[in-house]
Amino acid sequence: MGQAAILPCREGESYITELYQWFRKFIYECPSGLITLHEFQRHFCEGTGGRGSAEYAEEIFRTLDNNGDGVVDFREYAMAISLLTEGSAVEKLRWSFKLYDKDNDGAITRDEMLEIMKAVYKMSVAASLTPPNTLTAEECTNRIFLGLDKDNNAIISLEEFIEGALRDEWIREMLECDPSTVKVQRPLRRDPLLDDKVE
Repeated sequence: MGQAAILPCREGESYITELYQWFRKFIYECPSGLITLHEFQRHFCEGTGGRGSAEYAEEIFRTLDNNGDGVVDFREYAMAISLLTEGSAVEKLRWSFKLYDKDNDGAITRDEMLEIMKAVYKMSVAASLTPPNTLTAEECTNRIFLGLDKDNNAIISLEEFIEGALRDEWIREMLECDPSTVKVQRPLRRDPLLDDKVE
């Protein structure tokens, strides 16, 4: 979660082994097999910028919780992290669209985007994750809307979101959820007979 996570690769037995190790770490940190918002915020904030990351962590949690039951299980968590690290650009953008579409109505309003941008900016400043942006969250939101809202109806559809982000590298970088902000990395290879501890 906030700490380095073990990500499964997509090939054969090593995939099964790494997925098992990742599951063991998940269960070690969340013995119930479920992550609540509070637990997620705690782990996420430890791995990023402390309290400055709490709002962004809440938005990420909402997006991870596919069925809206208020908890994230291992399947929801593993699928999202795997997609964000190994998915195609379109898959990553579809996931990011869910992050910005807070009310889940299939469209992003300026207010929805601005709320997420403010949370991202707050986290980035707290964690010093990226070089300081010369644009404010409001200016960034306005620039993205100008680039994506092609029919000028004050909302961004999924199609506009994906097509516009694929056309404009700056917009894509601003919209994609970057797993490096949560310290996601692959494990070092080791002999399981020598070390069977949970990572």
